[in-house]
Amino acid sequence: MSQAQIEEEVLTEEISGEFERERVPESKLKSWKSFLGMYAGEHAAGTEFVIGPLFLTTGVSAFDLIIGLLLGNLMAVLSWRFLTAEIGTKFRYTLYYHLEKICGKRLVTVYNLANGILFCFLAGAMITVSATAVGVPFDMEMPKLTDTMPNSATWVIIVLAIGGVISIVAAKGYSTVAKAANWMSPIIVAAFVICGVVSLVNLDVHSFSDFWNIWGEGSEPFPGQIKYTFWHVFLWSWFANAAMHIGMSDLSVFRFAKKASSGWTTAAGIYIGHYIAWIAAALLYAVYLKSPEAQAVLASGEAPSVAPGPLAYNAIGVFGIIAVILAGWTTANPTIYRAGLAFQAIIPKVSTAWVTIIAGTVATIAGLFPAFAMKLLGFVALYGFILAPIGAIIVFEYFFGKKFGIQSFYAEKSGTKFNQAVFWAWVISFGVFYFISVQFDVFLSFVTLPAWLLCGVLYLVFSKVMQKKKR
Repeated sequence: MSQAQIEEEVLTEEISGEFERERVPESKLKSWKSFLGMYAGEHAAGTEFVIGPLFLTTGVSAFDLIIGLLLGNLMAVLSWRFLTAEIGTKFRYTLYYHLEKICGKRLVTVYNLANGILFCFLAGAMITVSATAVGVPFDMEMPKLTDTMPNSATWVIIVLAIGGVISIVAAKGYSTVAKAANWMSPIIVAAFVICGVVSLVNLDVHSFSDFWNIWGEGSEPFPGQIKYTFWHVFLWSWFANAAMHIGMSDLSVFRFAKKASSGWTTAAGIYIGHYIAWIAAALLYAVYLKSPEAQAVLASGEAPSVAPGPLAYNAIGVFGIIAVILAGWTTANPTIYRAGLAFQAIIPKVSTAWVTIIAGTVATIAGLFPAFAMKLLGFVALYGFILAPIGAIIVFEYFFGKKFGIQSFYAEKSGTKFNQAVFWAWVISFGVFYFISVQFDVFLSFVTLPAWLLCGVLYLVFSKVMQKKKR
């Protein structure tokens, strides 16, 4: 065994095995197959059972939905491949450790806290999804589209049980999370396809034109929803995972990849999950909307429930319940894992396993409140908008920092604990475009890219000025 190999083995034994504050050693790198299973499991998952039906509630047209999703998801895959995977395999750090080197310990603590909490809320929405399936055999009252609070003791017990199991699995680390996804994703994908086929039969679809006419030229949005156009669908599908790709959260995942080309595996999850599965879930809801129960709800001026468990059960029975449970699981698992890494960066002396349990506990509490799942389109747009601009700091430093004449990893090399260039770049970009969104009622996904670009540019300018003063 060479000296380098000995040192690598010692390093592996001395740290927790997740390499939170070190480069991932060569011996721990994973092939593209590990990422294929994880992304297929994570993105053909619980969110899809909610998002698909929600697209119907926005009155979107067939062209806007089908073509908007096709192109928006392509942009997401390209973002993962040429930004996240490229930088992740170059440095092999978690997002949080990478940012600490740039921002300084004090500033990155604030970001890590916000990041971890938002990921917990997203994971909580997925626990909610799984709970709607577990509740079917118990004839549990399902959350409505407008519900925010728990509606029964049965709901609370089921959510707590599911959240506890998911948290324990996530605490086992990345390898266990990826292995679980590899086992579950084929089952979930099969369920989405079967649900789609069964729904097409129930909708009496015999040709592509029949399929197209399910959405047709669009309709008025349901009560409490906004009207979606092509640009809403395109930009929302691109930035639904903005925190993960242009926000660089998946540096924590791709640091384990042997090559940057592993970034292409995201296409498996995106086009199976964010295309086929979204459309299949929308078809499930279209079937339900024809039922007397749904028509009665609509007639009363309310929006029918989009609870995934009953929708899948009505289509394919017990297999649908199993699929929804697993679908919520495979999204919540890696999301809680990411949240745990964020919290671990704040309290590094606590093991990753324990901070992941903490993250899982927060996610489980969030899962008790159906609002995170029922308002998923708006919540996903908000959390991507908040977190994505910070990713621009990493991207712009990597691609343009040397040409612009700024010091990379400035906080680490200068000893500063609060990099003001990062702080002011984020505050200004976030503040300006959030004001525009609120003041002029602009959909948040419309301003995510401008905010991201402005943050990156301001970071370069502010760094140039501030670093020059310190010389």
